[in-house]
Amino acid sequence: MHKNLLLLLVIIGFVSCDSNRILDEYVDFDNNVWLESNIVDFDIEITDTISRNNLFLNLRNNKDYEFSNLFLITQIHFPDGFRIVDTLEYEMADKAGRFLGVGFSDIKENKLFFKENVRFNQVGNYKISVAQAMRKNGNIKGLDSLKGVTDLGVRIELSTK
Repeated sequence: MHKNLLLLLVIIGFVSCDSNRILDEYVDFDNNVWLESNIVDFDIEITDTISRNNLFLNLRNNKDYEFSNLFLITQIHFPDGFRIVDTLEYEMADKAGRFLGVGFSDIKENKLFFKENVRFNQVGNYKISVAQAMRKNGNIKGLDSLKGVTDLGVRIELSTK
């Protein structure tokens, strides 16, 4: 009886700590390699056109990640066909080369701000597309494969502002 009550309290605690979450979805990469040809799509059904939201990209990397930064090309496809395209850069390591993010093992998770205080103005299906756009210094051509990326996620939270 006491174990069931304790379990229920723990579950309620986890759910209440994440009450602003609207969406939290991940895809994993085979062999921890993000291929240039692998554009990751997240399909989102939006019914709330009033609330403001914060959008995040969650990235997990391991020790095989070779860079101190990350370049991404993102697209938000609206239900009516309108599209927003952004090129984003994120820091992945500090000046000493230590990976940023949280995690106690060889895997670090980074919660990267994507869009802040966004109001979806249309009801319907949205799609967020994310492509890696990494290249080595001095090279024009992008990397065919980006090693050390284990997972990519998108998270939408209700804005508290």
